[in-house]
Amino acid sequence: MGENEWLAERFEANRPRLRAVAYRMLGSLSEADDAVQDAWLRASRAGASGVENMGGWLTTIVARVCLNMLQSRKSKREEPLDMRVPDPVVSRPDGTDPEHEALLADSVGLALLVVLETLQPAERLAFVLHDVFAVPFKDIAPIVERSPTAARQLASRARRRVQGATPVPDPDLNRQREVVDAFAKAARAGDFEGLLAVLDPNVILRADGGKGLPRVSTVLHGAAAVAGQALTYSGAARFTRPVLVNGAPGFVVFARGEPFAVGGFTVKDGKIVEMDILADPERLRKLDLSFLDQE
Repeated sequence: MGENEWLAERFEANRPRLRAVAYRMLGSLSEADDAVQDAWLRASRAGASGVENMGGWLTTIVARVCLNMLQSRKSKREEPLDMRVPDPVVSRPDGTDPEHEALLADSVGLALLVVLETLQPAERLAFVLHDVFAVPFKDIAPIVERSPTAARQLASRARRRVQGATPVPDPDLNRQREVVDAFAKAARAGDFEGLLAVLDPNVILRADGGKGLPRVSTVLHGAAAVAGQALTYSGAARFTRPVLVNGAPGFVVFARGEPFAVGGFTVKDGKIVEMDILADPERLRKLDLSFLDQE
């Protein structure tokens, strides 16, 4: 076996982890795949002669690629940060696809990804690599061009933001599903009081319509505002399919037979505390929802 074949084999063995790193770094499934492909091109050109920790080396390469992509995205200011809902990982309601398990390890819910979107690129990299993938700060430091101590401070700042803004969902998935189902039922019935009953008083709704549906993009706070918005789209609620969104109960909304939106929910203490809706037509087309046609 030649060196390039050996490297390709090792790369494929590490691909699920590398894609998981890229997804947490970028919040985009298509960009994560692009980053992993770019990492392979860089690794194959560099060669692996003398590399002792293959997984760590490849993780470092994909992290550098992702950092460049984040910095480029930030400089372009393509969309307001508070309007961007990351790409959801959508799975069957009875469990996740094996391919999704690596992506969703460590409870990478949409709520966490939304908070990560607000971090500076270097903060996000330091937090994701250290807190999620246990990469030492001495290995993170060269990527962000800082000392290990400064890299530790970046991760610490990010950690405070994440812990202060990310709700911990109820552990019982069935109970979460009951709450989300009650929300959908109340929305279909136009039942304002029923909606209020399952919404936390301080619930947050984030909707991202992208460039295709800019009027859909919004951030709403409070049960009354969110319930009112749900009633506005009560007609669409009649055409929904239950799914798992990043491992938590959610739904896909259909319009004229095509996916119109994907909704993810965070349920805490029996109430919906966060809702994240992706209705960007361009990004929806890139999601793998083919399993819905098989049900």
